[in-house]
Amino acid sequence: MERQLLVEEWLQLTREAMPSAARRKRWSVRFDHCFQRILLDNAVGGRWYDHIARPAYRNASDDLLREAIRLGKAALMGKEDLADLNRKSLEWRGQR
Repeated sequence: MERQLLVEEWLQLTREAMPSAARRKRWSVRFDHCFQRILLDNAVGGRWYDHIARPAYRNASDDLLREAIRLGKAALMGKEDLADLNRKSLEWRGQR
């Protein structure tokens, strides 16, 4: 049951809360899959798919999912800089 609640929290955060806040916070990222990439990459310290089988929300450990959720909530509260998290994610992917 706890795992189901964790997955539901993850999906609500990345599919609803963060996309909804994107315009207000003037984030360059708007889509759920982008938020998921950014948060998971930063939770593992690299490209998430090098560490987790797909689909990530089903295969990530509870601790890893909790860390990704923590990062997302911190970004919503202004305690983490989403642009910086995105920059790191893109660097790990060789895109910056």
